[in-house]
Amino acid sequence: MSQLENDRYLRALLKQPVDRTPIWMMRQAGRYLPEYRATRAEAGDFMSLCKNAELACEVTLQPLRRFPLDAAILFSDILTIPDAMGLGLYFETGEGPKFTNPVRTAADVAKLAAPDPNQELQYVMNAVSTIRRELKGKVPLIGFSGSPWTLATYMVEGGSSKTFSKIKAMAFGEPKLMHQLLDTVADSVISYLNAQVEAGAQALMIFDTWGGSLSGPAYREFSLAYMQKIVDGLVRQADGRTVPVTLFTKNGGQWLEHMAETGCDALGLDWTTELADARSRVGDKVALQGNMDPSMLYAPIPAIEQEVSRLLASYGQGTGHVFNLGHGIHPDVNPEHAGAFIAAVQAESAKYHLDES
Repeated sequence: MSQLENDRYLRALLKQPVDRTPIWMMRQAGRYLPEYRATRAEAGDFMSLCKNAELACEVTLQPLRRFPLDAAILFSDILTIPDAMGLGLYFETGEGPKFTNPVRTAADVAKLAAPDPNQELQYVMNAVSTIRRELKGKVPLIGFSGSPWTLATYMVEGGSSKTFSKIKAMAFGEPKLMHQLLDTVADSVISYLNAQVEAGAQALMIFDTWGGSLSGPAYREFSLAYMQKIVDGLVRQADGRTVPVTLFTKNGGQWLEHMAETGCDALGLDWTTELADARSRVGDKVALQGNMDPSMLYAPIPAIEQEVSRLLASYGQGTGHVFNLGHGIHPDVNPEHAGAFIAAVQAESAKYHLDES
């Protein structure tokens, strides 16, 4: 077993005793940090940063130099898989990701093949192994992917969408075609995440950003069924340790019981679900990650500290909670406020673990 100086995050995900609640932040390596902006400028553009293992490693480590976080997360993008499928990913300033070759027809779907993670996505594996080496066992490294439904929304819409009209037209009008597409994407995610584990990732997270756009039955059919397939297909042991898996559906708080049935280890929560309610609903089945509103970081520091105390009390005594924001940190947040948030979790959470450590 590879030794970790700090395995609090892995232990909490597996509901094992910890001395305090572990914390990391979604998008902790990002534009709110001036050092990130400098490295991105050096890379030239976002995808060049993702594809350069040394620079991707540098930005992954930047927040850990500033803050005593309990985990590092691979610096990458959820759209690496569709890009490797040849859909022509590019980024429009102020408009987000777009694809030159969206998937709209049966012929488009038939052309897709799961990319080989050690060929077309080798740059991601290079980044994982570089980061793991440079972490030197200080904290665990989280690997991740987008969910099949979320990746498919970008692939079919050709970019971001407010209405999801094209993908929903496919899902409801041509469900067989939709399932064929989701199946191919799910197979791609399984091989991609397993390759990340082989390269050194010690925990995995699946981001289902757009699952919350569906009705309950459609969510179970088009999103959750494919996350279930992924959970079933993942390597869950490496380096003599369990590799915990976290599922996160934004705006998915109403489906936590269904999500907990997949066999994942933890569920991510956005800020619209109260921790106490989520814990009472899922019981001891899974750990919970979350869930402060990222916009709280605009508030004065005493207000941030008060909200941290409220959320810790909402979860209550015992292990099984990883503190995080309910989504990614906003780019214009003052890093000092992020630091105060992390410090507050560390100072306040030990009393919730007195019977454990």
